[in-house]
Amino acid sequence: MLNYETVKARIGALLHGASHSAGPALVPLPATLDRPEGRRRYLVAAPPGKTKCARALVIVLHGAGASAEQVLGLAFPPSPLSVWLEIAAREQCVVIAPDAGKGGWSDCFARPARVARKDDVGYIDALIEQAIAEHDVDPARVYLIGVSRGGWMAYRVATAIPHRLAAFSVVLAGMPPPGRASMPATPLPALIFGCTADPLIHYQGGKPWYAFGFAEPVRGIEQSVQAWRELAGLPDTPEVVRLPARDARGKTSATRFMWGQAADGMQVGLYRIDGAGHAEPSRLKRYPRFINWLTGLQNADLEVAEAAWDFFREKRARLSPCDRHGSPSRATPRQWLDDRPIHHGEHHAANPGACRHIVLDGHGLQCRHLRLHGRTGCLQGARGQAVPAQGAAAGSGRHRIRRFGGRAVDRHLQR
Repeated sequence: MLNYETVKARIGALLHGASHSAGPALVPLPATLDRPEGRRRYLVAAPPGKTKCARALVIVLHGAGASAEQVLGLAFPPSPLSVWLEIAAREQCVVIAPDAGKGGWSDCFARPARVARKDDVGYIDALIEQAIAEHDVDPARVYLIGVSRGGWMAYRVATAIPHRLAAFSVVLAGMPPPGRASMPATPLPALIFGCTADPLIHYQGGKPWYAFGFAEPVRGIEQSVQAWRELAGLPDTPEVVRLPARDARGKTSATRFMWGQAADGMQVGLYRIDGAGHAEPSRLKRYPRFINWLTGLQNADLEVAEAAWDFFREKRARLSPCDRHGSPSRATPRQWLDDRPIHHGEHHAANPGACRHIVLDGHGLQCRHLRLHGRTGCLQGARGQAVPAQGAAAGSGRHRIRRFGGRAVDRHLQR
């Protein structure tokens, strides 16, 4: 005969699910950012004080019908991605959860007219820029994860501004079919989670018959992984690891496929969750049973946020320097020595030959000191024209024009 506590626990699991913690967590705070489409809301969780090294940034994108509050555990139902707050407390990184607002994300299926009204790529790009300026974030350690429709938004961000990311992850979402949206052109480390019994976003692609006109066909999960693997030029034979089952009687199982061997290099990974539905795998955050009846089983053999962090942890974007308001390309990392702005006409006596100049559309000149593997150098640009390096001896280096978006930059490195 069932006792009171057993009945209470079962009713709780049915109606409320479960939300447990493995350690302390940061507390997310509400914030806003003014954008052309209006004021946008987001949550930010940042460790207090300063650290010796710049912090990593993880951007978490919620799914359709959810919110920044729900994905970080402040609203029902429990969210497996809220474990990022525990990871942030342990690893001293920053977590930001943007809110899509009315109408949801302008994701990879969004038409140009919708994007013109609500540019969510620009919104996320601005949040990254603000986090670098205000929360001591390392520009080379920016990571992105999205679930369901937030995963579609993650694909769009990874395709549109890959230079901003060190790696990204998508949970329970396939890419658009070829020809439906812009395809990625820049390789990125990518980790994708897919559930084989997902009734909402089918593992094999296409769309559910009952979606009628409310959804578009998607590429299969494995075909989405293949697109990023082939773009990265990785071999087609992965390392395969079957994860230990947490519950021997469970009806789901998890297998990890990883292409690429170096944890700090280019990798593309897949977690295939057999038998599970449209629910992120988690041991700590369990959806209510009544939701499982609608969306399918939830696997408990891994913690989705921890698995993504294991993938992200050692990866770094290879950034070339740019001005604060520009877009860096993926190139060799630099270390800034002096980040103070130096205006046109100033002398650089403190560090001659080690300055950086950017002319933006002919308006204003900025400089930051830098060091490249022990050497000093100067970057200059003036509407695409090479100009002499101020403070550097003639003939002491070479010029190379590089273009970042609409801006031209001339690189002059002393040897």
